[in-house]
Amino acid sequence: MKKDLLFEIGLEEMPAHVVGPSMEQLRQKVERFLIDHSLTFEAITAYSTPRRLAVFVRDLADKQADTEEEIKGPAKKIALDAQGEWSKAAQGFVRGQGLTTDDIYFKELKGVEYVHVTKYSKGKPAFEVLTGLKEVMMSLTFPVTMHWGKYDFEYIRPVHWIVALLDDEVIPFEFLDVPTGRTSRGHRFLGHEVTIAKAADYLEKLSDVFVIADAKRRQQMIVEQIQEIADANQWSIDFDSNLLDEVTNLVEYPTAFVGNYDEKYLSVPEEVLVTSMKEHQRYFDVRDQEKNLLPHFISVRNGNHHAIENVIKGNEKVLVARLEDAAFFYQEDQKLSIAQCLEKLKQVTFHKKIGSMEEKMNRVQMIAQILGKQFGLTSEELADLQRASEIYKFDLVTNMVGEFPELQGIMGEKYALLQGEKPAVARAIREHYLPISSEGDLPTSNIGAVLAIADKFDSLLTFFSVGMIPSGSNDPYALRRQSYGIVRILEQKKWHFPLAALQAEMVTVINEDPIRYGLALESKQQEMTAFIHARLKQFLMTKEIRHDVIEAVIASQQPDLSQLFDAAEILKAHLDDPEFKVSVEALTRVIHLAEKATNDTLEVDPSLFENDAERALFDAVSEVQSQFSTRTMAQNYEALIQLRPLIEAYFAETMVMVDDDRIRNNRLNQLQQISRMALVIASLDHLMTK
Repeated sequence: MKKDLLFEIGLEEMPAHVVGPSMEQLRQKVERFLIDHSLTFEAITAYSTPRRLAVFVRDLADKQADTEEEIKGPAKKIALDAQGEWSKAAQGFVRGQGLTTDDIYFKELKGVEYVHVTKYSKGKPAFEVLTGLKEVMMSLTFPVTMHWGKYDFEYIRPVHWIVALLDDEVIPFEFLDVPTGRTSRGHRFLGHEVTIAKAADYLEKLSDVFVIADAKRRQQMIVEQIQEIADANQWSIDFDSNLLDEVTNLVEYPTAFVGNYDEKYLSVPEEVLVTSMKEHQRYFDVRDQEKNLLPHFISVRNGNHHAIENVIKGNEKVLVARLEDAAFFYQEDQKLSIAQCLEKLKQVTFHKKIGSMEEKMNRVQMIAQILGKQFGLTSEELADLQRASEIYKFDLVTNMVGEFPELQGIMGEKYALLQGEKPAVARAIREHYLPISSEGDLPTSNIGAVLAIADKFDSLLTFFSVGMIPSGSNDPYALRRQSYGIVRILEQKKWHFPLAALQAEMVTVINEDPIRYGLALESKQQEMTAFIHARLKQFLMTKEIRHDVIEAVIASQQPDLSQLFDAAEILKAHLDDPEFKVSVEALTRVIHLAEKATNDTLEVDPSLFENDAERALFDAVSEVQSQFSTRTMAQNYEALIQLRPLIEAYFAETMVMVDDDRIRNNRLNQLQQISRMALVIASLDHLMTK
């Protein structure tokens, strides 16, 4: 007989960003609990509001399946003593299985007879097993926790009620001092306690007390209500997914409404207005059909339309207060010159172990010029890059950024333009923060991209130098995200980036003038290379590149980070070629043998050749080498693959590890020439070719 299960945890209001992940965590853990306890079911659905996490399991088996398990014991010669009686080993084995020696039989495995028993287990009733949901409840983890009352146990918020029903029966257990029952709670102001007679009634019963427990349905209601308002007024609304998720998890019964503010505030940059509405008040901004910002906002109330006019007035009052502050800050900031802001920055600490913000900017100026020349920027671009790197953090000391930290860079661009800076310089100030999330927008201008890399690379250099290297999940200064940003920008721009050489040059310059740059750096070259390569692996995985290809590329001897992107794509494109397997195996054999070389010289003496295969391979390799530095990665790959027949002929006719030192070393040198070219593309021995 199938039954339905309802499990609801009732809490104080949770932070919106915790609700969705916690709901999914509960679903996964209940599902795993049921599977581990051999309780089959048809479907499991999760529900949530700010005050509850719940799962509903449809058609759950009413008991565990009976099981039959064959268990192997000791060998027959151990199970029986010299008199043919059961030994202590045999008796202990069956006792441990809850059986007797009468249940023993023998089975032969690989010529040896072993004791076996068949253990039958009768499945427990689901009602009995489900009391274990208490352990599931206690196992949930949260980003922040608290304890309350006299209890040491910590949870996201205090638990006020628990509903645990198997059809119409309450599953009995207690969490702290809260027993399970069938009583849930409705909307905090519009609803009341509600008794749930059976599990299948859950959604309907909560709806009666102004709770929409299905988060997807709640979000759909919000979108429909807002869209209805927009259509009636011919407005355009951007349903920002993050904002929509947050609003969905702030309410139990949504009602959308429109508020207004004075048109005079539209003179403030729209980024400020949108940030005030979206980030601080959780409002949706309103635009006309041409995407121009309008003096209205749409918000969502946690409740119905009762006294909605008072709610609108209250929200308008709060927003206008913030907009007044924003307008004041905007006017006050325009009284400051960039030079005055830069003077203030001298007193701002970047990090106590690293130095001031001014010293960071000095380093970034130098790094940006090294990178700009490496990337081939024009003289005009280099001049604009120099100016941008001299001032790019000035907005950090403005009133607006002090109030709205989300606007750093954005206000820098606005204020720079107001003070007559070139558009290219102002744009770079904004773009240097990009990407602001792992998959966020990238800088589009060359100057902005270089400044973004320079700023992020300086953070890596300095934090690594003072020993603040991320470990485990600990990364307080977002160095992983910054490294990932560097990788993404380089891949987009296709700029050559010889990581070790550039890092060495930057460290040398900084250490020549530690007073100007704030500190002397330790190289930490291996650590930084490994760290950035780890982010490169992460990036390549998003491109659906096979794991072994990624490992082969990362393990290569290619110094240029940007070339690793090309190598991975080339190998990915050729994995299914008919000749791929045999060609890679031939080159891998070369690489392994070349490792036996005892010297670094690559000189090959043709006079020591003893057969035509050596000469043919030598001529072909010489031709490939002569063009290797000028060809593309794809062309070099093809050239090496085409060596396969010659390599196979070479090994068929040539013994490399001969006794004669001169001939052996000459042959190893010849193989080293091929190996080093192959390793510039990838460490091919990492590839799976079976």
